[in-house]
Amino acid sequence: MSIQMSMNSVRERERERERERDHVSQRSVTCNDSPAGYWIEHRVSIMVALALAHDTGNYTMNKREKRELLVRSKRRWVLSTIELVEEDPGPFPKIATQIFNDRTPMLINNYQFRISGTGVTEEPMGVFSIGETDGVVSVHKSIDRETYPFFHINFDIMDKETGNPVDRTLGFDVAIKDINDNEPYFENLVTKASVKESLPEGYLPVPLIVKDRDEANTENSAISLRVLSQEPAEPQINLKQVEGTKMSQLTFTGCFDYDKVKMYKVTVEAKDHGKPALSSTAVVNLHIMDSNTHQPVFKNKTYNTQVMEMESNREILRVAVTDADTPNTPAWRAVYSIVKGNEEGNYKIETDPKTNEGILTVIKGKDFEKTTVTNVEIAVENEEPLFVCGSGGPNSPKTLTALPQTVNVAVKVIDVNDPPEFDKNVVDVYVKEEEVTGKVLYTPKVTDVDSDVGK
Repeated sequence: MSIQMSMNSVRERERERERERDHVSQRSVTCNDSPAGYWIEHRVSIMVALALAHDTGNYTMNKREKRELLVRSKRRWVLSTIELVEEDPGPFPKIATQIFNDRTPMLINNYQFRISGTGVTEEPMGVFSIGETDGVVSVHKSIDRETYPFFHINFDIMDKETGNPVDRTLGFDVAIKDINDNEPYFENLVTKASVKESLPEGYLPVPLIVKDRDEANTENSAISLRVLSQEPAEPQINLKQVEGTKMSQLTFTGCFDYDKVKMYKVTVEAKDHGKPALSSTAVVNLHIMDSNTHQPVFKNKTYNTQVMEMESNREILRVAVTDADTPNTPAWRAVYSIVKGNEEGNYKIETDPKTNEGILTVIKGKDFEKTTVTNVEIAVENEEPLFVCGSGGPNSPKTLTALPQTVNVAVKVIDVNDPPEFDKNVVDVYVKEEEVTGKVLYTPKVTDVDSDVGK
């Protein structure tokens, strides 16, 4: 009876203390900026021998009573922050943290600790262990944050006497602190790009993709780019940040000249902001494509040809040009036109796609008696507009002072012996009956355009 009363007294006192503790403080997982970091707290049923000894004198409880009291008493298990620096060289093992009870540390020996999860029972295994009796968590090897940025570990507190867990499984995370152990890298160590020499100065359409495996949004992964070198040196190639982004793109000032340089080698460096800073380089091979920077020029200053009077639909002349641009490109192919001397539409000119010559054709005959010589002026340009770089920068073709090349062609009309023509095809002639013979009844009028003599 006395034992039962003592037990009731103990239980009542324990309830009062529990209510008092709950009223004073209710804590959950919190984080702070101190070196201690965050606390992982959980209420776990444990036996508090000191409290029982104080309340009951020399009373000793049996195992059943201890287990019964475990259900009713609540304590917190505290875990200091676990933050490990990646690539720690050791020596190992190294203590990471310790699990303990903040209210009754001397009774921790009544329990057995077990852990599981990543780094223990899951890959990468063998990283962490725990002292079964002291709750000391140890790390056994260095860790690469880029492969395993954090670990989630479960731990159980087992009753040594029963072998059963005293509460549900608890858990904690191990954060791996980043160090600057990865240099930024280009997605392509060698980039090949092609641009036309007529490209206006400004951005170059060359993709430069750079990445860093260190932790995002930190100095270790912040990247700056710069041009280390270029061959040849002109026009100057730089890097400029694209407005509104964190990206940089190649730019150039001036003009490319295909006739002088057909390829540039540009070395670009990417450097992070970590301490110490790490860097890497990549090469851009920039190929220059020919543009229309040369006008076509007629091989002859003047041309002479002839056409038979009233002849049509016949090729009467071919004109040729020279062009210093790349053959068989829009910058080289000629486009001819007649700018003078074809007001009546007697001629046309076309380009021979094989020879690049201009083919002059008469499509409507000329009358020698009206025109003996026609002066036809022919102009030539290219399919691609002409590009000229002036004062270090490109000029629009509309502002160029250079006019298309022209040449004069004298077309002589050759006279043909035209037949004489009667002024009337049919004439009615009247004569009187019994008219005297030998009388002239009608004299036809005949015109010969060649002699202009009427008969």
